[in-house]
Amino acid sequence: MKAVLSDPSGTGGLHIEMPVTYSGHPSQPSWMAYIQPDGLAPTGTQSLSIYVCTSPTATVGVYQLHLNLLTLSGQRSVSIGQFLLVCNPWCPADSVYVPHEKLRDEYVKNDFGILYMGTPSNITFRPWSFDQYEPDVLETCMKLLQVSPLHRANWKKDYRLRADPVYISRVVSAMINCEDDKGVLMGKWTDNFNGGINPNQWTGSGEILRLWAKSGFQPVKYGQCWVFAAVMCTVMRALGVPCRVVTNFNSAHDTNANLIIEEYYSEKGEKLHQSSDSIWNFHVWVECWMKRPDLAVGFDGWQVLDPTPQERSEGVFCCGPAPVKAIRECCFSMFYDIPFVYAEVNAEVHTFIVKDHQLHRSKVEKDRVGSLICTKGLGSCMYQNITAEYKSNKACMSPGSNIRKFSEGLSVSLKIHTSPVAGESITFTITVTNQDSCMKTLKEHVNAQAKQYHSSPMHTIWDEHRIVTIAPCQTVEIPHSIPRQALLCEDLINLAVVVEDAATQKRVLACEEFSISRPTVSIRVQNENDVAINQEGYVTVSFRNPFPEPVSGELTITASGLLENKVQARVLLLQPGAAVERKITFTATTPGIKTLHAVLVLKNCPAVIRGFKNFRVNGV
Repeated sequence: MKAVLSDPSGTGGLHIEMPVTYSGHPSQPSWMAYIQPDGLAPTGTQSLSIYVCTSPTATVGVYQLHLNLLTLSGQRSVSIGQFLLVCNPWCPADSVYVPHEKLRDEYVKNDFGILYMGTPSNITFRPWSFDQYEPDVLETCMKLLQVSPLHRANWKKDYRLRADPVYISRVVSAMINCEDDKGVLMGKWTDNFNGGINPNQWTGSGEILRLWAKSGFQPVKYGQCWVFAAVMCTVMRALGVPCRVVTNFNSAHDTNANLIIEEYYSEKGEKLHQSSDSIWNFHVWVECWMKRPDLAVGFDGWQVLDPTPQERSEGVFCCGPAPVKAIRECCFSMFYDIPFVYAEVNAEVHTFIVKDHQLHRSKVEKDRVGSLICTKGLGSCMYQNITAEYKSNKACMSPGSNIRKFSEGLSVSLKIHTSPVAGESITFTITVTNQDSCMKTLKEHVNAQAKQYHSSPMHTIWDEHRIVTIAPCQTVEIPHSIPRQALLCEDLINLAVVVEDAATQKRVLACEEFSISRPTVSIRVQNENDVAINQEGYVTVSFRNPFPEPVSGELTITASGLLENKVQARVLLLQPGAAVERKITFTATTPGIKTLHAVLVLKNCPAVIRGFKNFRVNGV
């Protein structure tokens, strides 16, 4: 018997010869096939099943299977079909072997995920359907390997290297973005998504991969970091590689590789865009589980891979695999991209106040970047804190305290009273302490700016200025409130206060960035405990407007294994406090846990409201 990996022309390729026996499973891990009689077919002929056993170091790919027959008239070869070979995390000899069933259930078999966003103090989340079991998804993942530049440049070498998950993961990391190849997704980080889909509207990987394949491998528009990461997670799980999506809060992009991020504020508390470095409120990548025989002993396990195109690695927009342990232990000379990932979770932040083109240092923070790194917990929708896997108490940078402030005789802090929620005002307190033994007159400048998670703040949405007199060694609390009308369309806010001593003109800064929790779309399944395969079910989707203004938009409902096509409905001029309700029917085609997604895209402001519901479909 012969298994063939076709060349790009389809006329030849690499092949593996294997013996065919009647003896059953092989005692040694190697290529072989065995025949098992099934009995007589209705035509009276003997029916046979052929079982193929592969080597744990076999190449991942699509194989054509040929049976060599020796008959009275001579020898001939018969094509008996094809099979798709992926990595095997159940096999101890495979490089992606995971010894615990719960880990395989979560990181290979699970087709439902949670993506964490927002800020460390107000974490938001959204569901994601990985869709690795949906029709044509695995075939599309195989095509992704075939259309990669490395395969097209040297298909024989590519096939030989595809037995190594280190190589496979690097190819996939590059192919999820379209910067160097016919990749899956085009990134866009502006508010204008004309000609494509707003990244906030995607709910799963299946639709993205189908659109990419259907277009002849033209990039799907558009993705941002969580979309890139979630699609890569789908591809890796489909290929048998254990994979999980990871969020790094306060993620640094250190363009000059000095492990320092500089931030600048005006004397009135407005954050300025004066640095090529940046801190994203969150950044999302993946980790894949694999052995690293190319490295020293001890660096097997979780490896960081980042398909979001940020910097080139060996000339290509990809990142990793970087062992998490190597990041923690500062092993910068190991493969791949460890210094870049290390900076994302460990860079220092130096903050300055700018006055008349002069810089006045305000504070140095050593623990703000990478303050929380998390992933979905095993069998849970709660997040698992994995920060300690990336960061040790022993820093690889200069020693010193975590936060160093330049007080100028004043102590200033900022505290938000409650978790910010859309449709409500935000109340907070500025606390000022006079550390000197003299009366002071202070100028307080408070500024709130809207921002996106990946960039510096944009326009000011609210500010307030006042004069405060403070006695020697006195502490005063100054209350403030941002009205809800200023917050209608905002997801993230940069809030800062600069307190100036009127006599000395010395200034102290306090700042915080926070996310605003959105309302949710409510989903109710009728007779939820009795939903059964191939039987019609009913669901009610509703939304109540919490905003101080009327809203309108479009509601989209999707559900893999429940709805053949997405359901869309317009929401027209929903008044404050009013509710809209839609009832839909579905028919489950497979049993198990299913997820129904609802996304409401508002038209009068760039907001996306979402909801989801998990429920079990019972078998026959």
